[in-house]
Amino acid sequence: MTDPEGDDGLFDHCPWLFQEQASPAQRAAQEERQKQLLQAGDVEFGEGCFVAGNAAVYPERLRLGDRSYLAAHTYVTGNVGTGADCSVNPYAVVRGTVTLGSGVRIGAHSSLLGFNHGAAPDLPVHQQPVTSAGIVVGDDVWIGSHVVVVDGVTIGDHCVIGAGAVVTKDLPAWTVAAGNPARRIRDRRDARGAARARGKGLAGQVSAFAEAARAQAADLLGRCRLPEDGRYVDRPGARPTVRAVCDAVEIADLLLGEAPPQLPAAEHVARLRALQDAATGLVPEYGQAPPSAGPAGLPDDGAAVYHVLCVGYALDLLGSSFAHPVHTVRGVTADRLVERLAALPWRDRAWHAGAWVDAWATAAHWNLRLGTEPAAPGAVEALFGWLHTHVDAWTGMWGSPTPDSGRLQMVNGYYRLTRGSFAQFGLPVPYAERVVDTVLDHARDRRFFAPGRENACNVLDVVHPLWLCGRQTDHRGEETRAWAATQLAAALTRWQPGQGFGFGPTPDGSGPGRDPGLQGTEMWLAIVWLLADLLGLADLLGYRPRGIHRPEPALTGPTGERDPGR
Repeated sequence: MTDPEGDDGLFDHCPWLFQEQASPAQRAAQEERQKQLLQAGDVEFGEGCFVAGNAAVYPERLRLGDRSYLAAHTYVTGNVGTGADCSVNPYAVVRGTVTLGSGVRIGAHSSLLGFNHGAAPDLPVHQQPVTSAGIVVGDDVWIGSHVVVVDGVTIGDHCVIGAGAVVTKDLPAWTVAAGNPARRIRDRRDARGAARARGKGLAGQVSAFAEAARAQAADLLGRCRLPEDGRYVDRPGARPTVRAVCDAVEIADLLLGEAPPQLPAAEHVARLRALQDAATGLVPEYGQAPPSAGPAGLPDDGAAVYHVLCVGYALDLLGSSFAHPVHTVRGVTADRLVERLAALPWRDRAWHAGAWVDAWATAAHWNLRLGTEPAAPGAVEALFGWLHTHVDAWTGMWGSPTPDSGRLQMVNGYYRLTRGSFAQFGLPVPYAERVVDTVLDHARDRRFFAPGRENACNVLDVVHPLWLCGRQTDHRGEETRAWAATQLAAALTRWQPGQGFGFGPTPDGSGPGRDPGLQGTEMWLAIVWLLADLLGLADLLGYRPRGIHRPEPALTGPTGERDPGR
């Protein structure tokens, strides 16, 4: 099959990109490819399947479950059936009688050979009868590259088979196996036990950290306050910003349970409320003119967009609220909002798109809290309708990987989008298990998560989706907890006495950097809580986020009922 738009074999070799990137013409070509196979024999395809144009598919019977694919140069014959979410990667061979459960990954150049030749001495090999006991693979199995599985083998649920293994005997569920012949290395569930054991070892460190942070909170806030006018800077030598005072309020609430001690709470409230522009309801940066509304009620980018979050939640922590609704959002109709959502740069700047959705949903949330219309009738419902109908069922996300940064934009945009919409309004996220898969895959990208390369933004944007989806599913829970234990141990070492946390390195040198400051401290305190909560250690911290990173929803449902737990 020749691709009508010449994708140069991208989807054949990377079929997981097809659902999110294929053009209408490419989708039509895939439909034709599957139609030809359906007409050729006893073949059935589930929803969202993909078969590479150069795959050699000549089965007696083939059943491909939902969202499963056969990649480039795969060779499939015999009686083959799969559950949902299975992948047969490039150059893999599946022949004979082979049954796969759901969530099975077969690495490149592997062979599952569900048949055999006789070897009796009275006949040449080519005349020997062919037998087929069949291969059965359970659910949630990862078969690495260059693996051979011979006829008659059963691989239980949740197994992992190391690259180059030759599997000649049955493997019970949860086995991690490698070698020739394959032998059991360990039980995959040992990772959960190791994470729990490590979590118990972290308990003392968590308690000691929390005690030190509370004792030093007033000093780290004081070093970032300008004595001449009482405004805050992110770190000494930086310019004062609106975000800095909001970070100070969040830190004081977490560690001290009160307003920053440098000013009375009422003075903090008065200063923050005075920043809001009465005409638009937006908050500009110090010394800047009020921003224009922009498409669908908010500017395209800039500090004023984030101020919708940080100023609103700082006031909320201080027992107050915005003085005015966010007027620019109140008049946005469902049509205008949907048009704007469709125009956001999801493909290459998913973080930017997700941040805009976060700010718009939060502006609607503040309007509801003030007792006014969040936007024009039906607009908030249209937001969630659009998100549900445009989420990628393969990744559970909005947006696409990019050549230069992999899944970074997509995962970071997911955090911002879901924080302001699904999490803030108390709604379940779609495709939670696929989100966990995508996020854990991203967390292995050493460009961002090798030791010493982590920054607050990237770690937060992984741990929050894992924590949020963990409320709906324990899919790959042991891996999540193992990752959380590693990250928590590393995070606790980053605290600098009397100064707090640094944000961390960024590849382009942007952002606050490694020096300790208010933004890094506010974000890492939330990260530490989320990591600790995944490990059952959050109570040892003595704090629970109540602002931007609060775990509970601020509202329940698009109609705006207040979370009764607040």
